[in-house]
Amino acid sequence: MQIKEITAEETWQLRRDVMWPEKDISYVQLPEDEDGHHFGLYLSGELVSVVSLFVAGQRAQFRKFATLPQYQGKGYGSMLLQHLIRQAATQGITQLWCNARQEKASFYRRFGLQETNHTFMKDGKSYVVMEGSIAIPAESGSADK
Repeated sequence: MQIKEITAEETWQLRRDVMWPEKDISYVQLPEDEDGHHFGLYLSGELVSVVSLFVAGQRAQFRKFATLPQYQGKGYGSMLLQHLIRQAATQGITQLWCNARQEKASFYRRFGLQETNHTFMKDGKSYVVMEGSIAIPAESGSADK
């Protein structure tokens, strides 16, 4: 297992396949992708999870967090998010936030994020803005190796 920084272009296919398979790939391409930090988790050379981080001062948003369905529930997304949090902390980020699908809010709570009162719908899916202070998580295995 390897986690590394990747290009925005390397995230697009997995983003689309997991998040919006019925949409064209351009739907998951963000205008700000070129300014972001993108991370991928690989198993035996296969990209199985991606996430992108967009920094604004000491605050950052992570977006387009996606793990292939056959690898969900096995801890790989958690390892990738822990890696992202550590990377953000080393860059001086103190606040992290995301637009979470409502049904995934409990996952993000495990990382110290809390739901805000800001909710919205996008293409029939319910979202809630979640945010929290960054605390560097304890190491869990060899996620960085």
